[in-house]
Amino acid sequence: MPQGDIVVRNLIKRFGRFAALRGVSAGFEAGRLHAILGDNGAGKTTLLRTMAGLAHPTRGEILILGQSPRSACRDIGYMAHPSLLYDEMSGMENLRYFAGLYGIRDDARCKEVIRAVGLDPELTRPVGQYSQGMRQRMSLARAILHDPKVLLLDEPFSNVDVHSAREMVALLKSTRDAGKTIFVVTHQAALLEDVADEFLWMHAGQIVDRTRTAKIAETSEQPLRVS
Repeated sequence: MPQGDIVVRNLIKRFGRFAALRGVSAGFEAGRLHAILGDNGAGKTTLLRTMAGLAHPTRGEILILGQSPRSACRDIGYMAHPSLLYDEMSGMENLRYFAGLYGIRDDARCKEVIRAVGLDPELTRPVGQYSQGMRQRMSLARAILHDPKVLLLDEPFSNVDVHSAREMVALLKSTRDAGKTIFVVTHQAALLEDVADEFLWMHAGQIVDRTRTAKIAETSEQPLRVS
């Protein structure tokens, strides 16, 4: 049986007749950065959403620090592929709203995380007028706002320029080094080559390989099934 601070046991998720996850079992230690790789349709986003408690497993279970994802929701920060921001509001107004949901009443925390992702908290432009890269940064700020112990990120570097992506990677490294656990779904594994503690390779709804480097996983034509 898999062991660890975060445990996935025989996880199955069906959408009608289609099985997006097919018996995923794995254990993960806290305080590490796990990059999740694989082709489109491999089950990466479904796994992340299930870990976040946003999708209910058809069968199996997930334990986040000893709790179900929904019980551990305050310890989880989730960044979806869509930004999930309110376009008519500024970045600061967005974070004030989400901060209120977590009982955070101090503007200082909102300004802190906006600056941490390389944006200006004084920018009054509506988020709907942000570039895609700026929206990704603001979405990351929303995910880390409540200082979660576990961070789940779905394609955080999508449409982000190289310089900005490297700054985001540096933030993820410092977050991991502070003891947080991070899972990153990405098609840009090279960005995490020097930062990730391990790379998970998914195929057809299963984790088929776990490696220390992205190159091994990316060049493996026949990934090995993890027992």
